[in-house]
Amino acid sequence: MWLLLPALTLAQSAPAESTEPVELSLWHSYRGAEREALEQVLSDYDAAHPELKITPLALPSESFNSKLEAAAPRGNGPELFIAASERIGSWSASGIIAPLELEAEDFHPVTVAGVQWQDQSWGIPLASKCVALFYDPLQVAQPPQSTNALLQIAQEQRRGEGQNQHYGLAYEAASAYFNAAWLHGFGGGIFREGELDLDSAENAAAMSFVAGLIEDDLLPQEPTGALVTQLFNSGQAAMVLSGPWMLGEIEPSKEFRVAPLPEISATGNPAAPYVTVEATFVSAHALHPELALALAEHLASPEAATTRALQGRQVVATESVWSQAELANDPILSAFRAQADRGVPMPLNPEMGASWEPMARAWRRVLRGAMTPEQALAAAQTELEIVTRPPPPEVDWRPYAVVLGLVLLGALAWFIKALFSARTAVAKWRFAYAYIAPAALAMGALVLLPFIVGAGVSLFAHSDGSFTFVGVQHYLDIALARDWAITSPQSFWFTLAVTVLWTVANVLLHVGIGVGLAMLLREPWVRMRGVFRVLLILPWAIPNYITALIWKGMFHRQFGAINGLLTALGAEPVSWFGGFWTAFAANLTTNTWLGFPFMMVVTLGALQSIPRDLEAAAEVDGANGWQRFRHITLPLLKPALLPAVILGSVWTFNMFNVIYLVSGGEPDGSTEILVSEAYRWAFTRQHQYGYASAYAVMIFGVLLLYSRAMNRIAGKKVL
Repeated sequence: MWLLLPALTLAQSAPAESTEPVELSLWHSYRGAEREALEQVLSDYDAAHPELKITPLALPSESFNSKLEAAAPRGNGPELFIAASERIGSWSASGIIAPLELEAEDFHPVTVAGVQWQDQSWGIPLASKCVALFYDPLQVAQPPQSTNALLQIAQEQRRGEGQNQHYGLAYEAASAYFNAAWLHGFGGGIFREGELDLDSAENAAAMSFVAGLIEDDLLPQEPTGALVTQLFNSGQAAMVLSGPWMLGEIEPSKEFRVAPLPEISATGNPAAPYVTVEATFVSAHALHPELALALAEHLASPEAATTRALQGRQVVATESVWSQAELANDPILSAFRAQADRGVPMPLNPEMGASWEPMARAWRRVLRGAMTPEQALAAAQTELEIVTRPPPPEVDWRPYAVVLGLVLLGALAWFIKALFSARTAVAKWRFAYAYIAPAALAMGALVLLPFIVGAGVSLFAHSDGSFTFVGVQHYLDIALARDWAITSPQSFWFTLAVTVLWTVANVLLHVGIGVGLAMLLREPWVRMRGVFRVLLILPWAIPNYITALIWKGMFHRQFGAINGLLTALGAEPVSWFGGFWTAFAANLTTNTWLGFPFMMVVTLGALQSIPRDLEAAAEVDGANGWQRFRHITLPLLKPALLPAVILGSVWTFNMFNVIYLVSGGEPDGSTEILVSEAYRWAFTRQHQYGYASAYAVMIFGVLLLYSRAMNRIAGKKVL
């Protein structure tokens, strides 16, 4: 046995013998060849153990952690799961995973270090993943051994202009993950002796190095992962930085090689990327811990590791399989293994997850010339310290319980009084109330109950899987701008102003364009009106996240259609996401495209009920077109348009997809709206669910005040 679970502190003991097979659930996020290899290993193990029934479940990688952290503590999670090791610090503190005893000599050293936290092993290493250098042997005879050689090749390969531009090197230059290799090569990093150390001279030197690549036009502008892959496949990039995940994206006919990253000429240190260790973890809430452990051991066994390496193309952690000639002579897997030898295990400190956003923001500030490396790193250090600050102190819950009890008693008294006053009407329309009761119950369960739970969560602070009662501290922190200055893009009030501007601008354009098109399409002289109506509804019919991604590509600085059109007209290309107003305009354009069809359809329906005789009579009286629209058509449209405007305002106020997918809040989070900012507090900033819930409650309050104000303006309730 390689591993031993601690004595029955993991979960309940094994169940009594039963004729029914024991079910073991295993969660993972593998896709493609990796998933096929894993399922082959599980199928063979299942066939050899008829007393077991293994149930694998593949989850999307982007939601894997949140689903696991929500399900496992409540007994709804898997017996064991496969995941990246970077969240071991948080999972061990919150009691999601169980500690293990690991025979280190059986595994690659960097993978052993990647599953150890606080002098304890927490998982069984399966494979390692890290960034390496992909290169085209037809363009690069030998991979560069130093950054000076890398720059020379990049300069030699740089040619062409515009969309036909050819690069010697391409990678996601604004990514904190990809640039970590340069940070470590220059002697920097995120932590120094266990403490956050973003604003170091070594990190600034690494940033200056990458900024020089951008200034010399040696890297593509605003590169994304998809763009990097496309450039490499098309031969427009001679070298790219990527990981094993790119192997499945390279065209079969494309010839390529993989090599370790070069050493930094200025320091003599190798460029050292983060090494992510994929491991099998046994849940601390497993019902069958011994059986789960046995399966976890098998996944790392030489037999299973060989299948995962050859079929799944994984850089497996099991040392003994690398003596096989088929693996030792594999140039791709061997190159990634050699790169892992020179890499840095992904830090397991819970604060590591919170560092990605401020560091990525720092890289983008430097690369677009908004700040010097020193300024950007100092700002990132400050942001990270705010995000990782300790939760507010716990307060006494009893005064809040008294206030809540009084509120509930008052609400109950009001309800009884109202019911007593309306008893005659209730008795008279009891069948009608019975008919709508299922809908009322559904609304209560799906809308009201989650809101009440969310409001309750806003009174708690979440840390390491546990909640402490902090009362209204989150609301005070947000409202009084205790963390961020009011003028900071991260403050509630700045984001509220942007959200209001965003909502007003969108609704004005939606209504203006929608009403204008509807007025045009009702005219009898317009040919093929039915065809135009169908075509103009299509933007609304297509899922908005697909439309948002299409528009984001169109706004790309170098390869986007918008800048291509501007260039054809003799104008300079625009860095759409480099400034607030241009990024805001990109978001606004996308959402206008999505929103005007709804207003057009509402207006077209309302126009059917307006007699044309009224306009004809006004025309006979000498009224021009604008006067007829203003004094006849528009007043008759208002009863239908006003509810649509209120509904459209609420939709736009919470239009998360467009903001998240198009600008991503750039630059520096200034184009975030309240709902996207709440999302970031919940899922990218130390999982501060209470703080995010307070944001959500305040959003509800703003929308409630808005709807009440609109009702008063309308002179009657429309919602």
